[in-house]
Amino acid sequence: MKINRRELLGYSAAALGVAAIGLPKIAKAAAGELTIAYNVNLPSWDPTTGPSAVNPTIQGLYQSVFDQIISQKPDLSFAPGLLTEWGWNDDRTKVTMTVREGVKWHDGSPFTPEDVVWSLQRAGDEKTGNPIQFVWKNVNNFKIDGNKITGDVVQFDPVYFKWMSFLTGYILPKAYYEKVGAEGFEKAPIGTGPYMVEKFERNAFLRLKANPNYWGGKPAFENVTIKFVTDAASRVAEIESGSSQVTLEIPYEEYDRLIAKDGLAGSIKNVSDIGMIFFNNKDAMLDKNVRQAAVMAVDKELLVKRLLRGYGQPIDTLETPEYAAYDPSIKVEHNPEKAKKLLAASGYSTKKPAKFTIQTTKGFKPKDYEMVQAIVGMWRKVGIEAEIEVYEIAKHYELRAAHKLAPAAFYNWGNSIGDPTTSTGFAMFGPSPHSSWKTDDLDAKIGPLWGEKDEAKRIAGWKAVDKYIAEEAYVLPLIQYAQPIVHSKKVNVVQHISGALLPALMTPA
Repeated sequence: MKINRRELLGYSAAALGVAAIGLPKIAKAAAGELTIAYNVNLPSWDPTTGPSAVNPTIQGLYQSVFDQIISQKPDLSFAPGLLTEWGWNDDRTKVTMTVREGVKWHDGSPFTPEDVVWSLQRAGDEKTGNPIQFVWKNVNNFKIDGNKITGDVVQFDPVYFKWMSFLTGYILPKAYYEKVGAEGFEKAPIGTGPYMVEKFERNAFLRLKANPNYWGGKPAFENVTIKFVTDAASRVAEIESGSSQVTLEIPYEEYDRLIAKDGLAGSIKNVSDIGMIFFNNKDAMLDKNVRQAAVMAVDKELLVKRLLRGYGQPIDTLETPEYAAYDPSIKVEHNPEKAKKLLAASGYSTKKPAKFTIQTTKGFKPKDYEMVQAIVGMWRKVGIEAEIEVYEIAKHYELRAAHKLAPAAFYNWGNSIGDPTTSTGFAMFGPSPHSSWKTDDLDAKIGPLWGEKDEAKRIAGWKAVDKYIAEEAYVLPLIQYAQPIVHSKKVNVVQHISGALLPALMTPA
């Protein structure tokens, strides 16, 4: 079945129309057909370069077409994939990797160890624009012997192999990419993943076809159409009308309402994403009293209870219970009266408030805008006046990379490998292109931890950093997200704790 953009938009409009007047659904899942209403667009097909490469929300799209270097199961545990074995030598000066044999690219050409080495070298070359280049550059001088690869460690990074299951940890086809170039790859991407790209219209839809030669077994659905539906209300209409069989990241009250309807079911689990508010080290945020007051004034329990219908979990650091450096003893109190006193000490009050801008997305995550509205209301009661500015998530990446975020900025941070370097580390270390807060005192505490070889000492060090950040109020952690997925009862969905929505994990019911 072929479908173009005009036909797809027609389907959506018709579906919305029948939903409104209560006629029978027109877009029932045909055998082998699956339609998903997705919450983001796909700006680029290269999963290793540019801002899109570090957007956790689109990794499910990438992972449908490309394999990650090391596979990760739905419970976040690591598993053999394109690499069947990996590890360090005893003194951590070399890495060894064993490449799976018999794998083919989507064009039928063989997947080889040369593809692995080329991808790792390319990722570590700062000229290619890989935003995680600072990880990949730590190993070089790769050598191939059959399906075995060895590499020399330039600088020990304890998270090197974990990153192979995370952002930019993908293998691309060396020969094909060199033949077609970046522009040609963008037009016709190929991977080794479970699905092949059949048709792609930017800002509209993606059409996938099952890879019959997938090393992990052919997916259950032969054809998958992914509609890019960035508006949450429209995603609700998609699933309710039957125009799509699966959707995600809708308001929680809509989740509860929809799963009670005939023909629909749902899955909701705490995932590895957190909601947080970056503070930027400028303007009012340079005042510790303002930062501490901004943190203490926020009632996270109330946000979860009232806005999120009890879904999700309040957090006080950038670690969740699933992460390696989670420390439940680090608590930040909710204390509006103390917040008022802190602001008064700096000359602020409800009549003379501290003023700054807070940026947020609207509909990117469940109740993101509404949470920020509620937080601004809590701040107003203690003497903080914040003006809300709404932006698209792509704009957030641009501003953060240029260190031009507003003094406060809401964000969704994903950490599917659960390591503190990828939560506290990259979010808070000044030299990181992904951080917002950049001060020497914090950098001095984080810096030595990057190459710590003693794992127990490393994790203890990150816990101490999290405690310091909480005391200084350098960031406002809010919640661990519960991800709502609504689907037709004719589709079985396996929820991945990384938050990636993977059609390869879906089967007909």
